[in-house]
Amino acid sequence: MKRSGPIYKVQFRRKREGKTDYRRRLKLLKSGKSRLVVRTYSKNVQAQISKSSTVGDSTIALANSKHLKKFGWKGATSNLPTAYLVGFLCGRKALKSNVSEGILDIGAQEPVKGSKIFAVLKGAIDAGLKIPHDKSILPDDSRTSGEHIAKFAAELKKKDPEAYNKRFSKVLSNGLQPEQLKEHFNDVKKNIISEFGG
Repeated sequence: MKRSGPIYKVQFRRKREGKTDYRRRLKLLKSGKSRLVVRTYSKNVQAQISKSSTVGDSTIALANSKHLKKFGWKGATSNLPTAYLVGFLCGRKALKSNVSEGILDIGAQEPVKGSKIFAVLKGAIDAGLKIPHDKSILPDDSRTSGEHIAKFAAELKKKDPEAYNKRFSKVLSNGLQPEQLKEHFNDVKKNIISEFGG
């Protein structure tokens, strides 16, 4: 006797949880290239260069917001300048491990023009990695360097010092004046360059 009624196929757990887009992942794996895997969170940005094989993924280079402290970073842990520096650091580590090209893997995250995901990508490209991309999706230099944050902080400090202290309390407690973020960003980038050469 023939069965009647709907046939429902249960999706993989990571698909149900919105963590993995398996169709997108399969396309990335078929390329055979190393992947720049970018994940952004509310208090952290992480980038890694991964290589796939039949036994699973292996991580070649890894960088996240916490690693920037070694290079003197005192800013926030999950904004555009942080994302750029994480990408830049990851790119330098990848080059040291003899990886010079790859493709971007954003998982199930939504691609938004000028977002932290693409700030990481820009950092990795500026570090020397060759990754296919459309230049129009990358944030401009004034945003990745934190110029927009510094300008906002300077205006807020004049207008409302109390709101300024509240808004930037964490950064101020780290010993950084937010209106000097661009200069601080450049110093940290120089520290990464001097660590890895070039």
